[in-house]
Amino acid sequence: MTTTPAAEPGPLTPGDFDALDDELDRMREHDDEIPQWEFCEGFLAALVCMRREVPAEEYWPVLLGEDFRPMEHMEFVWRWRRRWQEIAVALDQPVEELEDERTYHPEALDVRGAILALPPEERSEGDLAEAPAYAQIWALGFMYAVENWPQDWQPPRDDEAAGMLDAALQDIVTLTEDDTGEPALSMYAEDGPPSVSEQRLDALAAGIWAVYALRQLWRSLGPRIEPIRKQPEPGRNDPCPCGSGKKYKKCHGAG
Repeated sequence: MTTTPAAEPGPLTPGDFDALDDELDRMREHDDEIPQWEFCEGFLAALVCMRREVPAEEYWPVLLGEDFRPMEHMEFVWRWRRRWQEIAVALDQPVEELEDERTYHPEALDVRGAILALPPEERSEGDLAEAPAYAQIWALGFMYAVENWPQDWQPPRDDEAAGMLDAALQDIVTLTEDDTGEPALSMYAEDGPPSVSEQRLDALAAGIWAVYALRQLWRSLGPRIEPIRKQPEPGRNDPCPCGSGKKYKKCHGAG
């Protein structure tokens, strides 16, 4: 069993994300349905935004399967918790532009850019066509969490708040779709072959603002309060529920 390293301040480093990927690769040796980190990142962002705090024992089986044992993967859990805190802090900052260094940016890989950066002889036929669009896996992870806790994502009664929820989720759903725009730049390398369209970057920007809106919406509303259901009143000739043995009309129903 691995031990948890001492906590370190500051955001996760590229080395931390590599370690997360490595741990997921090891898990995938025993379960080929284990997702990649980008999917986990989207799932995590949705959990941070949710109206209630979902306990770890509830979300681990959904994300990593029933066989996942946190105590056997403590370095993964430690980095997960750091990333959770990092995202939560970023989403609570009063940022007004995405260029603000405090802004949350999804940890997403430009897979198409990585493929195009390879020499042609190292690419397999169909690789580019089958590769996900930039931030598509992140958005799929986010919506996977939404779909698994539908009761926590039900529209609020207030029409304006419900409209905000719908608009924000739609912006993220848009990112689950393919990037069909004309490639204009690479997010994999500054001088790499174009792999991402300007429209995709605009959609990603809308998706990031959507995450901010969802975090603020649910925090302003607070946890969902279940309505108190009033017990049906007994009939006048029914036995009184107090246990006196009298009819309700002769006991607590009198007067």
